[in-house]
Amino acid sequence: MLRVALLGYGTGGAYFHAPLIAAVEGLQLSAVVTANPSRRAQVHCDHPDVRVLAAPADVWADPDAFDLVVITTPNATHVELAAAAIDAGLATVVDKPLAATAAEAQELVDRAEAANVPLTTYQNRRWDGDFRTLRRLISDGSIGRPVRLESRFDRWRPTVPEGAWKEKPDNAGGILLDLGTHLVDQALVLFGPVRSVYAEIEARRPGAVVDDDVFLALTHESGVHSHLWASTLAGQLAPRFRLLGDTAAFVSWGMDPQEAALRAGRKPGSPGFGERPAAEWGTLGAGDAVRPYRTLSGEYARFYEGVVAALTTGAPLPVDPRDAVHTLTVLDAARHSAMERRIVDI
Repeated sequence: MLRVALLGYGTGGAYFHAPLIAAVEGLQLSAVVTANPSRRAQVHCDHPDVRVLAAPADVWADPDAFDLVVITTPNATHVELAAAAIDAGLATVVDKPLAATAAEAQELVDRAEAANVPLTTYQNRRWDGDFRTLRRLISDGSIGRPVRLESRFDRWRPTVPEGAWKEKPDNAGGILLDLGTHLVDQALVLFGPVRSVYAEIEARRPGAVVDDDVFLALTHESGVHSHLWASTLAGQLAPRFRLLGDTAAFVSWGMDPQEAALRAGRKPGSPGFGERPAAEWGTLGAGDAVRPYRTLSGEYARFYEGVVAALTTGAPLPVDPRDAVHTLTVLDAARHSAMERRIVDI
């Protein structure tokens, strides 16, 4: 069993990591690090046999007690904590984004390679059911040659939540580094490197001090265009995906059900986990010849299954950390584009 120390027990730690770690064969949640009294109590309730530590230093002080560190703390802490984990010789998973900038991410990747320590980043949205469906449709030629991707993470949250760390610039907050990281990573997985970026990045809610409404237009070296949106001010939702090809298109609505299931306490691997009902499938076709197309099930646990395979058999990591550098290179270019109101070549 690979003994896991989980750093942080907010939304990410409690719902996106701990349940998956507990469900995947070969992993043992051994310790959770949080100083927050209510979260410490929640850990004891959710995982009675797990140690609760007060600070990351408690992990670095006894690195032989662990095999893997998972970092799901505010964005601005990712680099410091990942560097400490690497220096302790512990394989490391960092929740997205790996860092706030591509340069910081590259330094972490170089540090891990020099120390021969496995490093990966948690891009769970690669295992969303609708995204898995897109990959299948592209690979089997169902839409012909891909021409354009429209991808959105829309929310209706018009009020700035009080005290939320994601709403603070000194925590590397904002929607670009949050949902934008997923959008760009997915586009890169589908269509490869990006040649140029145009972006609009705004803070629109009253009192907002970080970006909450963004649009990115990517031109891939393959010739495909990706148009990506993320907003907290979407009073009416647009399609989650609209993929256009030269013979057909695929359109899907709504969010992958795994997040809601995890928040509701459902366990990965339970009957129906990650599956979309037929009424929520996307549509495939062109013109009048459009039909429902079954959405593949979402499978977040496959990320941690890949981590186990990498650490025990030498298989590739489920997400190459260099992919995080490429994603952040695009996000860096997006910031320059928005500030300078121009297309930025990469």
